[in-house]
Amino acid sequence: MSVTISTQDDAAVAYLTGEIDHHTAAIIRADIDEVIEKQRPKMLIIDFSAVTFTDSSGIGLVLGRYKFMNAVGGKVRVTGLDSRMYKVMCLAGLDKLVALEKKEEKR
Repeated sequence: MSVTISTQDDAAVAYLTGEIDHHTAAIIRADIDEVIEKQRPKMLIIDFSAVTFTDSSGIGLVLGRYKFMNAVGGKVRVTGLDSRMYKVMCLAGLDKLVALEKKEEKR
């Protein structure tokens, strides 16, 4: 698992790659939180396009970043979700807190 974070204007984009589990989520969380603390973006975009697996740690990762961004006056958008991840995040109620976007799936 890796995360690459780019910033532009008032937004930070975290590009996640690989699998998210309890161990990798902690590393990703620390990397994203460091950028939020230093840059104070108004929007955090978490891109799941290259995520191949996530358990409940992915939900916790998004929820924690929502709480952090909310505390500093920012918003969160999650992009690139496959159908399964989108459904699980909606069932967890994240769609009521952050903007969730599915990725275009090839047929």
